[in-house]
Amino acid sequence: MSILIDEKTRVIVQGYTGDKATFHAKEMIAYGTNVVGGVTPGKGGQKHLDRPVFNTVKEAVKATGAEASLAFVPPPFAADALMEAADAGLRLVCIITDGIPAQDMMRVKRYLRRYAKDLRTTVVGPNCAGIISAGKAMLGIMPGNIYIRGNVGIVSRSGTLGYEAAAQMKALGIGVTTSVGIGGDPINGSSFLDHLARFQEDPETEAVIMIGEIGGPQEAEASAWVKENMTKPVVGYVAGLTAPKGRRMGHAGAIISAVGDTAAEKSEIMKSYGLFVAPSAAELGTTVAQALKKAA
Repeated sequence: MSILIDEKTRVIVQGYTGDKATFHAKEMIAYGTNVVGGVTPGKGGQKHLDRPVFNTVKEAVKATGAEASLAFVPPPFAADALMEAADAGLRLVCIITDGIPAQDMMRVKRYLRRYAKDLRTTVVGPNCAGIISAGKAMLGIMPGNIYIRGNVGIVSRSGTLGYEAAAQMKALGIGVTTSVGIGGDPINGSSFLDHLARFQEDPETEAVIMIGEIGGPQEAEASAWVKENMTKPVVGYVAGLTAPKGRRMGHAGAIISAVGDTAAEKSEIMKSYGLFVAPSAAELGTTVAQALKKAA
């Protein structure tokens, strides 16, 4: 079992005929993802990568039965693309785009609240690497070859550190159920907590690694939830131990703006709630191996 996507999930690509979308759609198809079409306004009726192109998401959903989309849409149009996907009834949208204004994402999140919770579209991203269910399907831009099938879930604000964790675990013979990049922006579509809850319910996932960054309260909130609700071991890591206060570091959300926002403080919070904390980025895989051994 996988969370969010598997090899049967019918996927469309928003912004399908653009060069970046074309490159990554080819990779997804080669990996085994069930890409059934795409959307580029004004190019409906054409074929691209031997799949139909539609003018709107609603048309694509009606014709293909699509359930999920990967959005490669420029920042000025990204909010409208997300709201269009929700309005068309997609259950999942993963948006890769970096540089979406925080106010636009706030508007999207408010828009989603008009739908009943059980019918509400799950948004993963923005500014993320995407989602991969190892050996089954990929909805993103990650290198699929570094993920082997296994029993560990990954949820990360950093795409690159998500890759690093998967590669280190692969070297140790430890595989992945699903890896989710939630993105590094201050306002993202879904949080650590949302995906930890899914991993807790997934019978195939036996442990989870949660990779955070400086800035924001998400890691602390998720750690408190883990202590009260998770029966599976959780490994934590927070990037940015040397980051100076008040300076944005890479991601828009990676800025120390309040007490508890530093990497050291977040690491201590994780430890206080019983998480296994990796001492450095070079020890993500070995810490997961230790957590699995202790849980066995």
